[in-house]
Amino acid sequence: MTEIVKRTIREGLPHPRGATWDGAGTNFALFSANATKVEVCLFDGSGAQELQRIELPEFTDEIWHGYLPDVAPGQLYGYRVHGPYAPEEGHRFNPNKLLLDPYARAHAGKLVWNDACFGYTIGHDEGDLSFDERDSAEFMPKCVVTDTAFDWRESRSPLVPWDRTIFYETHVRGYTMRHPAVPEELRGSFAGLATKEVIQHIKALGVTSVELLPVHMFVNDSPLLDKGLTNYWGYNSLGFFAPDPRYAADPQRSVAEFKDMVSALHDAGLEVILDVVYNHTAEGNERGPTLSFKGIDNASYYRLMPKEKRFYINDTGTGNTLNISQPRVIQMVTDSLRYWVNEMHVDGFRFDLGTILAREVNGFDNQSGFLKACGQDPVLGGVKLIAEPWDCGPGGYQVGGFPPGWAEWNDKFRDTARDFWRGEAPAATLTPRLCASGDIFNHQGRKPWASVNFITAHDGFTLNDIVTYNDKHNEANGEDNNDGSADNRSWNCGVEGPTDDPEVVALRDRQIRNLLATLLLAHGTPMLLAGDEFGRTQQGNNNAYCQDNEISWVDWGFGERGRDLIHFVERLTALRRNFPILRRQRFLTGTMNEELGVKDVTWINASGIEMPDGDWADETMRCFGMLMDGRAQPTGVRKRGDDRTLLVIFNSHYDLVNFSLPESAGHATWTLLIDTNVPDHPGEEEFATGEAYQVTGRSVLVFALDSDEHTP
Repeated sequence: MTEIVKRTIREGLPHPRGATWDGAGTNFALFSANATKVEVCLFDGSGAQELQRIELPEFTDEIWHGYLPDVAPGQLYGYRVHGPYAPEEGHRFNPNKLLLDPYARAHAGKLVWNDACFGYTIGHDEGDLSFDERDSAEFMPKCVVTDTAFDWRESRSPLVPWDRTIFYETHVRGYTMRHPAVPEELRGSFAGLATKEVIQHIKALGVTSVELLPVHMFVNDSPLLDKGLTNYWGYNSLGFFAPDPRYAADPQRSVAEFKDMVSALHDAGLEVILDVVYNHTAEGNERGPTLSFKGIDNASYYRLMPKEKRFYINDTGTGNTLNISQPRVIQMVTDSLRYWVNEMHVDGFRFDLGTILAREVNGFDNQSGFLKACGQDPVLGGVKLIAEPWDCGPGGYQVGGFPPGWAEWNDKFRDTARDFWRGEAPAATLTPRLCASGDIFNHQGRKPWASVNFITAHDGFTLNDIVTYNDKHNEANGEDNNDGSADNRSWNCGVEGPTDDPEVVALRDRQIRNLLATLLLAHGTPMLLAGDEFGRTQQGNNNAYCQDNEISWVDWGFGERGRDLIHFVERLTALRRNFPILRRQRFLTGTMNEELGVKDVTWINASGIEMPDGDWADETMRCFGMLMDGRAQPTGVRKRGDDRTLLVIFNSHYDLVNFSLPESAGHATWTLLIDTNVPDHPGEEEFATGEAYQVTGRSVLVFALDSDEHTP
């Protein structure tokens, strides 16, 4: 073992947590309520040799701290934490294991799986109750002392209003690995995503906010590596303050490279949203490794079984659950969020398994300590907060249950839209989803933007695959196609997988356009999955979490078909941008405003009249119109609006429907803007009110009302 060298150390401060360089030295501060001693270990530049091991001298309010006057940025370090090894009491201290600082701003190296990374001896008769004395340092990544200075120049957040927001979910690595304009050495990196041509494509689509799958430092699961696979999505976080160095073209500049990317996206008017995983860590259950939190203070950082503290509560389905009820753990998470806003300039967060963060001892509580902490925070109050409102624990499904100020992924929109277009749902099920699911979100002053509508996301089929496959095809994952959901609500249009049949191809393309139109014309906040705009496929794999290859990587060789679809998406986002009636800040209710004599939305049948009750009861009714009246009151001020009125017709019936365009006062005409059966329609054709339009089977149409009262 390397000789332990004594070194001068000062008392330092208990705050801020982590390793903080002040220009002359570095303050180290680590929370552990149950430790008996903490040592900071300094390593050489390669991370291979431990040079010094220094005991932190002070313990203040459960924070261990000390100041080293000559430690500068670039220094590699880790911790060894002493205390009881008593798993049955919830304690798993083992100073033989090098531990990562939860507040580390950067990391160097990668985890090499070895039995020494476990606090117990694998294969021992006592299992995790045994104690392993091997040193894990040579197999561990190291933390890096950082200098946070960065010249942001004139770069500023675009601060996109919620009503104009369109999310674009993508993966840093997969989005650029095959992009022809990205230099080979930059592919798969933050720098690659910042490439001019990449940003130009995103901007031209009309989306506003790039939502990145996890970029926090994470580790690959050993069982996946053994099968030649990897944790591609990155939902296995271990460092909540550090960008993962594998996404940096220059790992030694990972922090600066991330900031360069944010700056470039901001300069293009695009927001940056991070998908964050604060619900669990990569340390797994009682048989998992000791890499950080488990060895720092297992009983504080994790939710343990109340009567059997050797075991972990597993509401996440990943082996452990972070203990957000513990004040210092709440502080760590909120410190992390503020760091990414203040220091890294991100614009918001999507919280994976967000229900976990709102759990207290008795389950989900929308007045939980964490939600209260976020709700009153002046920094977090200025960014976008989006919950994935479910987890694997009891009462874990909480769509609509988060407090005001939060948006939520709305899987009811996804499921209903898919069912409607495959002919398995009547009109009555789709109409509330088109109105931002007011039946779920319209309470406590929440706004339509609280419903984040999506058809596809990273988890599940791509849009192309929804109309190409009835069944999942996950054989490449090595689990005999048993992984991933079998409930895809997809329809292959008559043929499983790719085909050259022109009728099937035409139907699939129209169904893709129908789903895109439903997404981008509905009230709420739309989210588009990257690559769906040109028909990306994952070859039927609906669970590509472990596929860091062509299955997951975006293929930019999409040809004319892809270019046509991109143009269609651009038309839809332009409609949303140019017609305020599509993004109002009040829920559409369909009730008559007696004072103004107008309804905000009226549901129209094929006869061109408001649908009677009998139509709603008809489960075979598949064609209807959504008439959004621009005269309806747009805000809380009681006055008529002056937006242009739109009629959107949805027909999931397999056959043509003669649809009479509704009458309107003022001798108005209707201008056709979109017909998914004629994707390149110029949008200039006019039709008289009362005139019948032949609506193709399985299609969406958009008409704008022209009259003296509603001028373009």
